[in-house]
Amino acid sequence: MARVVKVLRTLRTHWKKSTFAVCVLSYGGHWLYGKHCDNVLRREACLEAREFGRQLISPQEQLKKATVILNPAASKGKANRLFEKNAAPLLHLAGMEVKVVKTDYEGQAKKLMELMEQTDMLIVAGGDGTLQEVITGLLRRADQASFSNTPIGFIPLGSQNSLSQSLHSQTDNKVKHIISATLSILKGDTVPLDVLQIQGEKEPVFALIGLRWGAFRDVASSISKYWYLGPLKTMAAHWFSTLKEWPQIHQASLSYQAPIPRPPEEPEVKPPRPSLIYRIIRRLKLYFNPPVEEPPKEETPEPWEELQISTVELSIKTHNKNPVLRRTEDSMQVCVEPETMTVGEFITIGSEKVQDPTLCTARGRKLEASVCRLSLPQEGAGFYNIDNEEYEAMPVEVMLLPRKLRFFCSTERRQQLLLQTH
Repeated sequence: MARVVKVLRTLRTHWKKSTFAVCVLSYGGHWLYGKHCDNVLRREACLEAREFGRQLISPQEQLKKATVILNPAASKGKANRLFEKNAAPLLHLAGMEVKVVKTDYEGQAKKLMELMEQTDMLIVAGGDGTLQEVITGLLRRADQASFSNTPIGFIPLGSQNSLSQSLHSQTDNKVKHIISATLSILKGDTVPLDVLQIQGEKEPVFALIGLRWGAFRDVASSISKYWYLGPLKTMAAHWFSTLKEWPQIHQASLSYQAPIPRPPEEPEVKPPRPSLIYRIIRRLKLYFNPPVEEPPKEETPEPWEELQISTVELSIKTHNKNPVLRRTEDSMQVCVEPETMTVGEFITIGSEKVQDPTLCTARGRKLEASVCRLSLPQEGAGFYNIDNEEYEAMPVEVMLLPRKLRFFCSTERRQQLLLQTH
């Protein structure tokens, strides 16, 4: 008992050192426990991936080929280590022939896609910028019609992974998120996603999330300058921008066409082939009574709706954030935020849009379109954000390519999407 009292007196006498030691030990214990949990997740995932590798294949079959486009600079240079520790072992254990291609500079992924050979699956390991470059390079190819049928996997390794929430269950654990995305590729469930073709003066750019133009986008690109304000940097950036200029109104001309009806999907299971006698009788009927060909109907062009807009921000986005597989129409959403906005609303809404760039406020005007044309003022147009990548703003035509690409997704996420209705 005397020893216990002595220890307590010592701790009381040196309470500052004791408090510091307790904090260090608590942090160290929490860090070690987190590492242990990550190792348990990796071990369980490896056992699950090994079962795919043990499946027997016939002598005529070949190993599945997977081409990985890896951006080592993603996630502040940690992407290569994250991929090697969490994703690469699973792909190899599953018995795939994996070819990893690493990018060295911004824009290289577009050039690499021009040289890519046929593969069973394409895997993008990076963030929004890497994914946007890959699909742009893929759809610029002359033979893109055949290559666009290649299923695409997305392993979220970047600081921004906007598409990941559409494909996988969300979690704050980075390791669990990467492992879940990799296992989704092995399981093979896919969902079709829309693509936006953005045609300006140069070659077209393709996007999976959308295009933003306006004040909120401009402020979001400058938030990093106020890093020294910590958690207040987002609100401070919006407030300082109002001191420089207010109101921040952007004017443009917008013309668009209405959504197009979605054609009926072909049944996954083909009907059984008719008997030989039935096919012979049908051919004889067609031979003696050939069908009369009707003259082709002249298609009337869809009318264009024109608007002169004055807004704080304009966004054109796909429905890929929450893709409804049973939609009756193929469309993209145009959101025009109101020009009448107080400084307080600007700061509050801007903070929300930093967390979710696809957010359209309740007062924003929403339009559904299949194609739209955006004409901007000749001077001071600023910049666009296309899938969170910056491009010089110019007059563009944005066209929806419905269900253009297929992406691997988790089984749970696919079941959720199938239960939804438009």
